[in-house]
Amino acid sequence: MSKRLLAELLGTFWLVFGGCGSAVLAAAYPGLGIGFTGVALAFGLTVLTMVYAVGGISGGHFNPAVSVGLTVAGRLPARDLVPYIIAQVVGAIIASTILYLIASGKADFTLADGFAANGYGEHSPAGYPLSSALLIETVLTFLFVMIILGATHGRVPAGFAGIAIGLALTLIHLISIPVTNTSVNPARSTGPALFVGGWALQQLWLFWVAPMVGALLAGIAHKTLFGDD
Repeated sequence: MSKRLLAELLGTFWLVFGGCGSAVLAAAYPGLGIGFTGVALAFGLTVLTMVYAVGGISGGHFNPAVSVGLTVAGRLPARDLVPYIIAQVVGAIIASTILYLIASGKADFTLADGFAANGYGEHSPAGYPLSSALLIETVLTFLFVMIILGATHGRVPAGFAGIAIGLALTLIHLISIPVTNTSVNPARSTGPALFVGGWALQQLWLFWVAPMVGALLAGIAHKTLFGDD
């Protein structure tokens, strides 16, 4: 179990450091910024690479919502759920801490720019309201977990799951960065929110509730479609 939890911590660290790091450090860099597309690709690449690096140890969840979905679908023992979630959140906080130490070294750095935190209303990149944020985070998490469960099913050719999962997360970010800055991962939302404080912590509830609901529904739907897990 200790090795599995360390793998989840490391994988979530890489997801947050690579994904949020691209948003904080590289997205708007003058003349060479990678923009929304680059950030979306960065998030997808973090998952793709870590699924192959440590997925064989822990299953490669790196996301509390994914762990919930896999538990409901019968892929993860219920007794392992809370330890997995704790390891994932710790990994996200460590990544956010190191990212903050790097970013704050620049003279004009300010947390007022958002530090890649997720938000809705006036804190949505394009000004989308709570209702839009709640719906898109629920739907996209549902689809993400369905893809993970399907791609890792025994009926699917082995060895390609990481590619499908990484591309799915990239697509999810391409769709929803303007709406919420894209979460579908409560750990990813928690790390930056702890540093931004204020509004980010006040709105953090949505980025736990919506992904968990989406993952729960995905676990149920997968069991309905693949009742032989």
